[in-house]
Amino acid sequence: METWYYEVVSIDGDYANLKRTDIESEDLKLVARALLPAEIVEGSQLKYEFMQYSLVQ
Repeated sequence: METWYYEVVSIDGDYANLKRTDIESEDLKLVARALLPAEIVEGSQLKYEFMQYSLVQ
């Protein structure tokens, strides 16, 4: 299973815009906040693995 890393670029209501940080990409991914850890803020670093997002400390 692959692992991807993201940064929370912005939060807009029930959605967050994520940007991949493990590859060069300017694309943003719109993700429902219900799928993300509740404690995220703009600038949070996330890991996506096994179909789950988790905060990177």
